[in-house]
Amino acid sequence: MQPTGKIHIGNYIGALSVWAREQDRFDGIFCVVNLHALTVPDSIDPAALHEKTLETAAIYLASGIDPKKSCIYIQSTVAEHAELSWILTCLAPLGWLERMTQYKAKSALKETVGAGLLSYPILMAADILLYDAQLVPVGHDQKQHVEFTRDLASRFNNRFGPVFTLPEPMIRKVGARIMGLDDPDQKMSKSIGEMKAGHSIGIMDHPDVIKKAVKSAVTDSGREVDFDNAGKGVRNLLTIYQAVTNCTDDQLRSHFADKGYGFLKSEIIEAVREALHPVREETLRLLQERSYLEKIVAEGAEKVRVSAREKMRAVKEAVGINF
Repeated sequence: MQPTGKIHIGNYIGALSVWAREQDRFDGIFCVVNLHALTVPDSIDPAALHEKTLETAAIYLASGIDPKKSCIYIQSTVAEHAELSWILTCLAPLGWLERMTQYKAKSALKETVGAGLLSYPILMAADILLYDAQLVPVGHDQKQHVEFTRDLASRFNNRFGPVFTLPEPMIRKVGARIMGLDDPDQKMSKSIGEMKAGHSIGIMDHPDVIKKAVKSAVTDSGREVDFDNAGKGVRNLLTIYQAVTNCTDDQLRSHFADKGYGFLKSEIIEAVREALHPVREETLRLLQERSYLEKIVAEGAEKVRVSAREKMRAVKEAVGINF
């Protein structure tokens, strides 16, 4: 996860909660990708980026990721990420990058675009391939990037030999794509949430801010929840409720059938507050334990460097640059 913008409930539902839930089944490697945060250089505040990076690591921990079970580290402290990214960049067709949905959407909003914004799927591929990841737990919007990673790994393996594992995306069934509260046609965004009140529910938002955001959320023209004819706004709110409460489809329908939007929003406010309160409080506590945070990410980096160095030796040997 990038340490930029407002980390929101969509990030928590689609990624963080899945990471925490699945760490007993898999060896988890969870990186704060601060090199990705450099892709928009005109928005970089170095001091703020440094602090936000530690805050993101704290949110990982507060969301339930256990450093005794999983590795948590900061991307820029493991140089092999950038090293592998360059080798993969030399192999990646330009057309593949230009077809990426997120690149097209982000570049359309800018007068000039840096090469980093175009090539950051390659760095993401390096993040994954460096550790022979088999599963990549992501939101639905990142599925294309995992597919790009598979294609790039296959291209390398076909040219230089079987060096990389081909990963698969792990996408939860409910809540894989949370939309903006103010615009249910647009995915909830960290950058928009940072600039625009009412767009998102931030993990670190005060309960009063959460209440205000949900109260102002777009619904439908009717007054009651109609499951069979619900519009995008109501469906988005129902998805958020179901994801944070883990209720079944039947329980969801029974709870809100023939109820008004006021009841719907009140229930969502309560459920979201209950889900996020412990995460927010624990994050605030951890941020007061800076030396502990720095120790956790340093130990995590030391653990993953062993695998990263071994993989880079194999890559260099395959390409012919291992001296």
